[in-house]
Amino acid sequence: MKSRSQDQSLSDSRELDRSYDPLTGGNPPSKPIKKTIKQRFLKLLPCYRSGSTSSVNQGNTIDDAELSTVCYRPEGLDRLVQQTNFSKKELQVLYRGFKNECPSGVVNEETFKSIYSQFFPQGDSSMYAHFLFEAFDTNNNGSVSFEDFVISLSIILRGSVTDKLNWAFNLYDLNKDGCITREEMTDIMHSIYDMMGKYTYPCMKDNAPNEHVDKFFQKMDKNNDGVVTIEEFLETCQKDENIMQSMHMFDNVI
Repeated sequence: MKSRSQDQSLSDSRELDRSYDPLTGGNPPSKPIKKTIKQRFLKLLPCYRSGSTSSVNQGNTIDDAELSTVCYRPEGLDRLVQQTNFSKKELQVLYRGFKNECPSGVVNEETFKSIYSQFFPQGDSSMYAHFLFEAFDTNNNGSVSFEDFVISLSIILRGSVTDKLNWAFNLYDLNKDGCITREEMTDIMHSIYDMMGKYTYPCMKDNAPNEHVDKFFQKMDKNNDGVVTIEEFLETCQKDENIMQSMHMFDNVI
């Protein structure tokens, strides 16, 4: 049975949420926002626009005044603090951005694709967005919740190298059977080239996706059995200096 103080806490939570709910016409206070690497990256993800983020100071800390407008239910927040590498304050700001863009609390694949396409107008991002959506949709229920969103975001931004590589492998393993086939990697590469568009510099050759796939398997498929396992993927990536550097690209940007 809930105590009186718990009922009051939930009531206060709902009241604060309503203060900044797009459905009721409320808007968060606006202030100049500097585009950081974090914001540029998060703009590519669903339900997170630079206009609904808080500003970040030089030390990458969150403005406490901004946080005073955010309220998240304690039960869910405490659980996500344990499941991710985000602090309570960071989760509160992420939640407000998510709620402002997705008042229903979830985003479906069509909405995901629509948002993603805005950042690649020169190409067709629909197939890559489909693959990315499936990687975020950890429950395989056709929607991405706030919990799905921040758990994956935590891995991408603050996970260990092994965690990040496992997440990337899961993205490439389209049918989730534990190995990457040549067909799966070909689909991934074609989706990336489609997303980038034909009018790039230098111009990409028509067979560039297939050449990328060939190089991938030459490097990763150690026993030449036509598939890349998670063990082969991890071993090869961890020995590749360029790949390892890319794994740290988003460290400490939020």
